[in-house]
Amino acid sequence: MTGMRRALPILLVAAAAFAAAAYAGVARPSAAHGDTASPAGSVTTTGHGDVVAVPDQAAITATVRTTAPSAAEALARNAAIATKVIAALKQAGGRDLQTQQVSLYPQTSHGRVTGYAAEDTVSAEGSIAAAGRLIDAAVGAGATSVDGPSLSVADQDALYRQALQKAIADARAKAQALAQAGGFAVGRVLSVTEQSAEPPVPFQSGAARAAVPATPVEPGTQDVTADVQVAFAIG
Repeated sequence: MTGMRRALPILLVAAAAFAAAAYAGVARPSAAHGDTASPAGSVTTTGHGDVVAVPDQAAITATVRTTAPSAAEALARNAAIATKVIAALKQAGGRDLQTQQVSLYPQTSHGRVTGYAAEDTVSAEGSIAAAGRLIDAAVGAGATSVDGPSLSVADQDALYRQALQKAIADARAKAQALAQAGGFAVGRVLSVTEQSAEPPVPFQSGAARAAVPATPVEPGTQDVTADVQVAFAIG
């Protein structure tokens, strides 16, 4: 009996400690749910901004592939044609030309080397108006394949900043809609979190062919988007 009387205070202390811990979790939801909870006295919404732009620059890649009985001959033939392709791209208005890859590898049949193949890939950028000329110039100079055009907007950063402004305005509009329904006022911005942005998907053309007149390229449009999470003070 004496043992039971001594155990009672210990049980009461444990129960009191458990109740205190539970109360602390209710009073401080941020402790129970992490740092993602909204600041006290605030409302948090997400906003989306979208800016439609017309691409103003294009990029293509041209590849030259040649074969020959020896490695040296294959590489020499390929270099001669690739030099002509580069010159043609420059003449057609290409800029920022860059060699992407040079490769040389053996061709085999039944385990025996039968020859060698060499490849040289170069990229070039230009205006939308020059895109068709770049394709035709590369093929006309001896390119065996052309990829592109890949269309993009030159001043991408400026358009993204515009999209961010629209995203914050969208977040405030959502907060004000909640305020109207909940009977509170929306105040100043407490915090803004920029969500990860995805680059616009470039337009890709189909297979390129030399043609007269020049291969047509239509710029179309691209969407530059931004997403934010904003916490507003409420009153």
